[in-house]
Amino acid sequence: MTTAGSTSENIPSHSQLSLDDASNEYDEVEVEEYDIVSSPNDWNFSTIVSFIESGAMKIPSFQRNYVWDRKRASKLIESLLIGLPVPQVFLYEETRNNFLVIDGQQRLLTLYFFAKGRFPRRKIRGDIRDHLQKGYLEDDLLQDDEYFEPFKLSLPKSASGIPNRFNGLTYLGLKEDRTSLDLRTIRNIVVKQTTPEGNSAVFELFSRLNTGSVNLTPQEIRASLYHSEFFGKVIALNSSTNWRRLIGAEYPDARMRDTEFLLRAMALAQSSEGFSGSMTNFINKFCLSAKKFDTPEQEKLIDQLTKFTDLFQTVDSPFMRSGRFSGVLFESAYTAWVQLSEPDLDATKLSSAIVAAKHDGAFADTLQEGSTKPTNTRARINVVHQHIASA
Repeated sequence: MTTAGSTSENIPSHSQLSLDDASNEYDEVEVEEYDIVSSPNDWNFSTIVSFIESGAMKIPSFQRNYVWDRKRASKLIESLLIGLPVPQVFLYEETRNNFLVIDGQQRLLTLYFFAKGRFPRRKIRGDIRDHLQKGYLEDDLLQDDEYFEPFKLSLPKSASGIPNRFNGLTYLGLKEDRTSLDLRTIRNIVVKQTTPEGNSAVFELFSRLNTGSVNLTPQEIRASLYHSEFFGKVIALNSSTNWRRLIGAEYPDARMRDTEFLLRAMALAQSSEGFSGSMTNFINKFCLSAKKFDTPEQEKLIDQLTKFTDLFQTVDSPFMRSGRFSGVLFESAYTAWVQLSEPDLDATKLSSAIVAAKHDGAFADTLQEGSTKPTNTRARINVVHQHIASA
């Protein structure tokens, strides 16, 4: 399996962070070959529900909300009851008995909701997604009529006007048909990466197998694959007042590009000389290693980045280019500042040095196509480094 080429997203500014062109560029991920184990399993209705409820089967946070209406959900249940085949589901096995849903979350959640006898009201579906990260939903939440209503099958009459015998029934109301449903199977394809070590293949699996949704950004996938205590602190920093003012956006970006530049800045500051290959994989490796950071190490990195963003409270953000945030300028300035051992410069001098670097022709030369390549990234850091050192 090989990786996809580069893409560049231009997302409406009213709903997304407004980035300059160089910061909006996704790099071309280097080609890798994967050894993937693919195992078909015919799990029955009861097994699937128990897997979701136990937390063994998880809906990643970047997956879209549950969007099916009750008529469509009822059709799926009816198909199982009368023995019609339903589309297979793809799962990614992170560890033993720990699965991420790649494709099929609408079907799987429909089974779960029907077994629980509760159907989510449309207005709250975004609210329940975080609860599903641990698998089950608390009984108090399921029984709250503000969030859920009874899940009664909604099925049309036949062409001759005969009522559907399952219409209006709940899971418990199926009586003798409930056993047939419990034993009905759905084909699940479980995939697992064996080599190289890690789960880098999951980016391609989500991109190529996930159907009916928008393409996911690397950061959206990263948020689930590498979630950790440290990652949570980065997300909290992303909501800080000084950072939001620096990037010119009041609210966090829906596609998580603002969080991505915080991670890029920290990763480059830690090891810019060790950056090779693609930026995407470089950040992935940093996030994977961050899962093992102890509390002092986490706090040191967060405090250091917070200190830097707080330096610009009294000046206009130097990281804007033509009214748009330049993430590549920010990560370069932060890395240079760390490399210089956090020089004791006031806000005006530091900001002026960054602005001078921004207008340096050598800096502009690194913003052409391929701006995330290691040579261009390190060249940008060096330009800003020289300007800050001379301030």
